[in-house]
Amino acid sequence: MADQADIGVFGLAVMGANLARNAARHGFGVALFNRNHERTDELMAEHGGEGRFFPARALPDFIASIAKPRPILIMVKAGPPVDEVIDELMPHLEAGDIIIDGGNSLFTDTARRYETCEAKKIRFVGMGVSGGEEGALEGPSMMPGGDREAWDRIAPMLTKMAAQVDGVPCCTYIGPQGAGHYVKMVHNGIEYADMQLIAEAYDLMKSVYGLGAPAMADIFLAWKQGDLDSYLIEITAAVLRKMDKSGKPLVDVILDEAEQKGTGRWTAQNALELGVPLTAITEAVYARVLSANRAMRLTMEKKTPHPAPPALKPERAAIDAIRDALYASKIIAYAQGFEQMSIASAQFKWNLRLGDMATIWRGGCIIRARFLDRIKEAYERDAKLDNLLLDDYFLQAVVKAESAWRQVIALAVANGVPTPAFSSSLAYYDGLRRARGPANLLQGLRDYFGAHTYRRLDKEGSFHTRWSQDGSEVKV
Repeated sequence: MADQADIGVFGLAVMGANLARNAARHGFGVALFNRNHERTDELMAEHGGEGRFFPARALPDFIASIAKPRPILIMVKAGPPVDEVIDELMPHLEAGDIIIDGGNSLFTDTARRYETCEAKKIRFVGMGVSGGEEGALEGPSMMPGGDREAWDRIAPMLTKMAAQVDGVPCCTYIGPQGAGHYVKMVHNGIEYADMQLIAEAYDLMKSVYGLGAPAMADIFLAWKQGDLDSYLIEITAAVLRKMDKSGKPLVDVILDEAEQKGTGRWTAQNALELGVPLTAITEAVYARVLSANRAMRLTMEKKTPHPAPPALKPERAAIDAIRDALYASKIIAYAQGFEQMSIASAQFKWNLRLGDMATIWRGGCIIRARFLDRIKEAYERDAKLDNLLLDDYFLQAVVKAESAWRQVIALAVANGVPTPAFSSSLAYYDGLRRARGPANLLQGLRDYFGAHTYRRLDKEGSFHTRWSQDGSEVKV
């Protein structure tokens, strides 16, 4: 029998090309197809010697070159292009063949595609891939969900291609239907929050203490030696250290408008649907939206002039307080994200193993961090942990940082420096730690104008007061 590829890759932009090279470097035969044949030719010309590639210009030739049951990894833009490729592939596939969507697809789209393919006896896998172009080549974190038998077929390849931490691959089967893309969506939401928190720490050091980018680079590098050790902290130091050709720090000449591709917004929207208080991630999304409205911000700055914050002396204790506030807020962001996955798992009957999520995020992905080992350990202690703050390690870490956290937010408010992620994280913590909050008044108001009823502390059942009538209370 002629030599055949172990896997096909449809779509050879940066991520697709690098995953194809990754597979080839690990000894797997890789079939290549791109509608623009020049991309295929370029990959072969530049990297064809890295392994066994099977380039094809015609789709039937591409599919025929893959060993059965054929696994085909689609690496195209999320949305309608994925459906278009699936429709294009279907006439050429046989029962048992496997389609893997490796893009950032919305999990509900993945569930729909899973059912469509299942009806045609084609196995479908929705797989989140994190790590960017470098991770795709050197070893990403991969989150495959969907057909379990398809996972058994592709696992030997994916687990070798993935990043490895302590000999454990950063890839495991996540769950049925859209579970893989759901977990990647929440991963990206946490990434939004993590980045926003870092940006707020940077803003405080710059706006309140007058620190320049090189000095802040040194601070972030020092923070990397402790509990905040992470890829994002590492690259923050690198970005702050980079100098522009003009002689200024590059970060100082970059436009302050943040873009987004939608996964953070999806995470926040789904949290609302599930009833999860996802404050840190949602505020991070809003902060990006606000940053994009630069014209209005420029107008408002002229209409509402404020004196610049005084450049306070950056005492060591003050910088340490920002570090502690950052760490406490980071814990909140992860606690909320993991709670969202827990509730979604129960809602959709996915049986997610949350400790596995922490394990596969330790390497390859954008949010990889020492911190994830602590999360992994928390779920080893209690696999059904409802919230990370119920674990002694994380609760003690937040309590220890609480005083500094409050001081930092008070400093930000006093000096007009917005810290929406810091502030909302503290508000969430304060709300969560109170056995009795003010929602009793909300229920009274709702019952007054809408007869929505309320429950009492001292009696069973639901009640309604005839507020604007005789004032009597009735059980309903």
